[in-house]
Amino acid sequence: MTTETSSAPAFRYAAVTFDCADPAEMARFYGELLGMSVLYSSDDFFLLGKEGATGLGFNRLTDYRPPTWPDPAQEKQAHIELGVDDLDIAEKRLLELGAGKPEFQPGEDRWRVLLDPAGHPFCITTLV
Repeated sequence: MTTETSSAPAFRYAAVTFDCADPAEMARFYGELLGMSVLYSSDDFFLLGKEGATGLGFNRLTDYRPPTWPDPAQEKQAHIELGVDDLDIAEKRLLELGAGKPEFQPGEDRWRVLLDPAGHPFCITTLV
């Protein structure tokens, strides 16, 4: 009788990828924001990362349509939450980098919703 031993493969959370019209612009924005470098790039895809950290990818989608949050016409599919020490200082820096700020702010004293260059909503929030 032969006993076969198998082990489950090890999985690691490596990256999340966002669709966009301009992956180079998205890589510039998030790379500068999060201190990540380009690990891989092509005409249609950029991957950011740094040693020991989860990466961010940006994939060119030919017919990309940005989310229209808070209008549900083109829902957001996902968003990133970024912890910051000071909302006002962080918001100012993000706007300088090219983020947008929608009028509707559901929790302005605790968190702010901003839009990356491709229109994806993301939040900055104070750490408790």
